[in-house]
Amino acid sequence: MPVFRFVALFLSALCGVVAWGRSVVVADAETHEPLPGASIFDCRGRALGVSNQRGRSPLVDEADFPLTVRYIGYRERREARPGVDTIFLTATVAELPELVIESRRQRVLHILGYVREYSTLATYGDTVSLFREKMVDYMIPTDAKSKFRGWTSPRVLASKSYYRFTNSAGLDSVSSESYNHFSWSDWVGVVREAAIPPRLRAAEAASDTVHGKYSAAEIWTRTPERIAVEVDVLADTAAWRWVPNLAGLFRRDLDFDSFRLHLNYESLPGATLSAEDISGYSFNIESRGRGHDIFCFHRDDEPYFVNTYAEVHVLDKEYITPAEARRWQSRKLQEMELDILRPADMEALDPAVEELIARVEGIDREAVRLARVPDARLGGIDLYARNRNFNIGVRALNMLKYLTGISAIASRRNDNRTWREFRGRVRKIR
Repeated sequence: MPVFRFVALFLSALCGVVAWGRSVVVADAETHEPLPGASIFDCRGRALGVSNQRGRSPLVDEADFPLTVRYIGYRERREARPGVDTIFLTATVAELPELVIESRRQRVLHILGYVREYSTLATYGDTVSLFREKMVDYMIPTDAKSKFRGWTSPRVLASKSYYRFTNSAGLDSVSSESYNHFSWSDWVGVVREAAIPPRLRAAEAASDTVHGKYSAAEIWTRTPERIAVEVDVLADTAAWRWVPNLAGLFRRDLDFDSFRLHLNYESLPGATLSAEDISGYSFNIESRGRGHDIFCFHRDDEPYFVNTYAEVHVLDKEYITPAEARRWQSRKLQEMELDILRPADMEALDPAVEELIARVEGIDREAVRLARVPDARLGGIDLYARNRNFNIGVRALNMLKYLTGISAIASRRNDNRTWREFRGRVRKIR
């Protein structure tokens, strides 16, 4: 009898888990077609994952509600009902200024964009959550003969970051800075051009799927207003063409669990899409590891997991001359103090993000500075006197070291020594 009672309790508990371990479908509000690649966030602002090819979300629990669903090209939806089966998103239409080409000399396309990013770095005990807004630009030559190379990755013009640090011991602190750079958002840019599947070229509304080696690599959807491309970058090596700046990392020791890219283009006639047609893109990347530059965050033998979701909204596009592009490239951006310009139709931030921003902006930085304990090893050292005695001969010697590469060799040697000392201290702590 006790065994029977135990089994009954176990089954009832299991049924309770199954009842709330469920998924919802994300679909277009007008066509009711599923939307693959939509990003789902819980009530605390944490990314739960993306919808699959049938629009189905990862398993969500009642405690995760209200859910927030984000999909570029659609209005963000916040769903508070735990029993909902389908979440419908309403499409938006990007309104960009008219792109005018005044002269054949204007052979460089300059794109200005706004980025909204949500990233997480987690180990088994520690978590760093990041919300960031950025202004970025791209400079894309349209003339293959041009000597100006430009850039297709987003170059940061202005940025505001908000970090939250938590761990299993109860730590909950915030900051506008972090020593650990773990975001993927600076790596995913725009492609110069891409061929449209033949089925979509002459149609006003159609869809097509390009199958990869392992699964559907590209899902194309065309409407009178836009052409949308959903890319599963890990489905086939051919899909790497959408992220050329990251292609080399797939061959290294990084373990990507998911890499979904969604792009929106203006629906224009022709056989190819170009960077001139893009109106925005988003991506969701889940990986185990993010390089060796964040080893100080955790134990050197502990795995860590990185998740980045970001949306890039195109604000403006214009053609300029190569000479103007070079002048723009040489500007000292850190001295310009550019503002963050949000699109006019951008959705309001989640309450959890608003709370994080308020906490970070409420930090008394002067009190933090005064509470910092000075390094006793610097006591009695007159740094300014040392600078006053910095004569021309020393400067010439340093310049010679820089030109011959001696400084770089010494720097690498010091880095290696610091790394070995750090690993030794970690082993002693254990």
